[in-house]
Amino acid sequence: MMQLQSPQLLVGFLLAIFGTALFSLKSIFIKLAYAQGLNTDSVLMLRMAISLPIYLGIIIWLIRYKPIHRNELKNRFVSILVLGFMGYFLSSWLDLKGLEYITAQLERLTLFTYPIITAILGAIFFKTPLTRKVIFSLIITYTGLWVVFIEELDVFGNETIWGTLFVFLAALSFSIYVLFGKQVITAIGSLWFTSLAMTASSLFVLAYYFTFFDFSALTTTEEAWLWLFLLAVFSTVIPSFMIAEAIRRIGPAQTGIIGTLGPIMTIFLAIWILHEPFTVYHAIGMILVTLGVTLLTFKKTKSKT
Repeated sequence: MMQLQSPQLLVGFLLAIFGTALFSLKSIFIKLAYAQGLNTDSVLMLRMAISLPIYLGIIIWLIRYKPIHRNELKNRFVSILVLGFMGYFLSSWLDLKGLEYITAQLERLTLFTYPIITAILGAIFFKTPLTRKVIFSLIITYTGLWVVFIEELDVFGNETIWGTLFVFLAALSFSIYVLFGKQVITAIGSLWFTSLAMTASSLFVLAYYFTFFDFSALTTTEEAWLWLFLLAVFSTVIPSFMIAEAIRRIGPAQTGIIGTLGPIMTIFLAIWILHEPFTVYHAIGMILVTLGVTLLTFKKTKSKT
């Protein structure tokens, strides 16, 4: 077992725990913003508009205190743009769209399956072998997701199909971002990559909104601004850097294990704040999905723990 004798490890674990907790609030803030009359496009645009100045400020700080060679950025500029589009524009839009149709619980569990999708994509693109443990994790995870899906389909009808499909595609898009972003992160560092990818994504979102929608027709309540601010700052900017720093201190595998707490936190908050129904089928699904992803994570960390 990993001992917390080093302050660096202790700080890393705390960052991973609090980062996971803040990320878990994302679905809740989005649902609360929807209750104020906003939709997918307006929430996404306002979220990124609030986040953009913060990421630009971080880039300015990085240029001054942690500069990198210009050629490093030049050679990977297109990759950063594409990954920013896939990971934080397309994936975010699909996720937000799905939340218009399904509960925060089903959304979080569906999105949480992205490590399984990443393993499958790794086998397709990089010939990474699909071991029996990976296949077993896949079966357990999607059995749990299917249990929750059938329960909500019976309660909410066909909207559950569309919502789950949107969120599954969001998980697929984010898996592509994770899989192909590793090389860029290794080359330029997580702080530079996160800031540049999020800035690129924000610009994509703003360009998309101003092209297809009338900004002057947007109306937002004071309460909606509160949820949007919390979403942008406390469930986007802050946890993105918390998790990046946790990965640096304790490694991606240990951070991933702590991340399995995310769906449990989201489900608890959805029941408490949004008053979403929670049945024995939700409990079974949550346990199976969390167990499946945890097994996959432990597969990667067995030699390190």
